[in-house]
Amino acid sequence: MSIGEKLEKILLKVQKTARYIGGEVNEVRKSHENADLSFCFCFPDVYEIGMSHLGAKILYSLINSREEYVCERAFMPYADMEALMRENDIPLYALESLRPLGEFDVLGFTLQYELSYTTILAMLDLAGVPACKSERVDSAGESAYPLIIAGGPCGCNPAPLEDFIDLFVLGEGEEVTLELLDALSECKKIGLNREQTLCKLAEIDGVCVPCQPEVVDGNSECQPKKVVKRIVTDLDSVFFPETFIVPFAETVHDRAVAEVLRGCIRGCRFCQAGFICRPYREKSVGRIARETRSLCESTGYDEVSLCSLSTSDHSRIEELLSTLGVYTDENNVNLALPSLRIDKFSDGILERIKSVRKSTLTFAPEAGTQRLRDVINKNLTEEEILGGCEVAFRGGYAAVKLYFMLGLPTETDDDIAGIHDLVSKIMRLFKQVGPKRGISVSISLSTFVPKPFTPFQFEAMISRADADRRHKLLLDLFENSGHKVGKSRKVKLSRSDYNSALLEAAFARGGRELGAVIHEAAFKHGCKLDSWGDYFDFAKWQSAFESCKLDLVDIACRPRSYDENLPWDCVDMLVSKDFLISENEKAREGLVTPNCREKCSGCGLQKSKHCKGVNNIK
Repeated sequence: MSIGEKLEKILLKVQKTARYIGGEVNEVRKSHENADLSFCFCFPDVYEIGMSHLGAKILYSLINSREEYVCERAFMPYADMEALMRENDIPLYALESLRPLGEFDVLGFTLQYELSYTTILAMLDLAGVPACKSERVDSAGESAYPLIIAGGPCGCNPAPLEDFIDLFVLGEGEEVTLELLDALSECKKIGLNREQTLCKLAEIDGVCVPCQPEVVDGNSECQPKKVVKRIVTDLDSVFFPETFIVPFAETVHDRAVAEVLRGCIRGCRFCQAGFICRPYREKSVGRIARETRSLCESTGYDEVSLCSLSTSDHSRIEELLSTLGVYTDENNVNLALPSLRIDKFSDGILERIKSVRKSTLTFAPEAGTQRLRDVINKNLTEEEILGGCEVAFRGGYAAVKLYFMLGLPTETDDDIAGIHDLVSKIMRLFKQVGPKRGISVSISLSTFVPKPFTPFQFEAMISRADADRRHKLLLDLFENSGHKVGKSRKVKLSRSDYNSALLEAAFARGGRELGAVIHEAAFKHGCKLDSWGDYFDFAKWQSAFESCKLDLVDIACRPRSYDENLPWDCVDMLVSKDFLISENEKAREGLVTPNCREKCSGCGLQKSKHCKGVNNIK
């Protein structure tokens, strides 16, 4: 019985069958028999999350743009579907052809979040593919299983996944993917075995093939080749899809997405994306307008979101919004700008986003006092924060969401009190200039996680006890000042889960030893989809760390010295370690670094061909 026949018997027994059937508008179906290479893009989360990811849309269309290659999609099924698949002997399959993942040449996983690692193993297991790469190759170096590759932001520290992933792609996928597949196709044609193939692929810039540690005098040491990330230089000439797949089921971001720029000029010292996505590059207004029109017309979406780390930093943002407005207004298309800095929020921007079906504006001060905002290099003053809120309130907005972090380096109780003071000032401002209806302020607190390739990669993570104490301090400040906090109150306060943040820090900063923990958690305890509250079980993770005799808190929380050999030192993100150290020391002194448009900070990228320097940043 085929997979399709088996699916017919079970699909009516699961929720949201559209997740599992494929056949969506703009899906690409190609013959495997006529293809030189078959690739399955595997997103280690559920369909609704994976189908919202822009990178997946780009690579899916890029690979399928080549006639000789097939690219299909696979996602992690929910528990109800997974149980029925195992019960009915249905391996994990690709949506386009219903072909088992084990029959593809390449399985490509995207690494967007550290807590997705066990889901990768769960997907491989459901596909009948051994999780450990050592079990996928025989003594002659031959393998009957797909090559497992991975890329994405978490790939900047490949160490925790080295036991499972054959190779990592570092940097931007459009720059290296087709070159990688061309080389792999050639290796396949001439009959190279797995080891020979990996040696050949390791010669490609941006490809990291983990080596086995060499044992020298009883000590395990590994000095792999330093792998430099790949960068797209010109966003106006880079591949971008003319259309997207339109899902049958509603997804998290159910709209067209137009990319505006890459990188960031700001240099916030806690922000990994701001450093690993350097240098800053913009798309032209004309290119963005053409892509917006093409995507809306080919998908039927009536909303388009401008995607970037900081859309309002585009040097021609007013012109861009005006140009897009001609099309969106004429065609009743809503325009969303999710990545706005509060100091860039103006009457002109407000006018363009008023039509979006959205009642809350979201800003990220990150810290409550100017001292701490200087420490993290936010380059945002209280005057600018209040100025942005005033524009929103005068424009009729009565709800604002503010993001802050707990546990930032050098944070004191005065900084916690600063959050309360800032919110209080915002509420008083609303009474003066806002609409007549009552204000709603939502405060989101996340626990600071030190990440690789940031100036704060050397810092300690706050303890659970201290995080709880600081959270209670903030709650008490609001209660004592008469601002009751709760779901039905004017002030709503939510807090990220500390246990999740602790694991995130461990896998962001840990080494190859964590592979044993991931394997233990996935196969002994059944951990998967750990970013979902109804799946996440911290006790299982604690047990896995204990079984492997590793200290979770030490790996996650302890500070790192400047001269320590870090697991990610084998990766070159083109931002120098000396610069990160310098920025860490400036943070300790409360000194700010100007943004890249004002002055070159000397991060290391200026030595490469990719950074045009401060005088040429648009």
